[in-house]
Amino acid sequence: MPQYLIQTAYTSEAVQSLVKSQQNRADVVRSAVEHMGGKLIGSWASFGDFDSVVVVDMPSNIDAAAIALAVQAGGSCKTVKTTPLLSSAEAIEALKRAAGSAYRPVAAAAAR
Repeated sequence: MPQYLIQTAYTSEAVQSLVKSQQNRADVVRSAVEHMGGKLIGSWASFGDFDSVVVVDMPSNIDAAAIALAVQAGGSCKTVKTTPLLSSAEAIEALKRAAGSAYRPVAAAAAR
């Protein structure tokens, strides 16, 4: 199953609510992800640009987009960033395919 990194940044109002009444948001995320046929691999609080980071297995890009859209639509997050993850083997295969592609950079195309 494809894996995805989902990073979120809470709104000020959401942080205020969490400070006032602490919640384990991982349980909420796990339930939503499992409802859509996925699996929560891990969940972390973070600081800096993002407040929360999760890694999930989702059946497809559409399912990953749907969970990200649901989080964004909830209004508690000002930013939701979803990144598809490749295993090391998948990355090597992508590199091999890139090496065999017929792509020519702009400078190379102009030199012809």
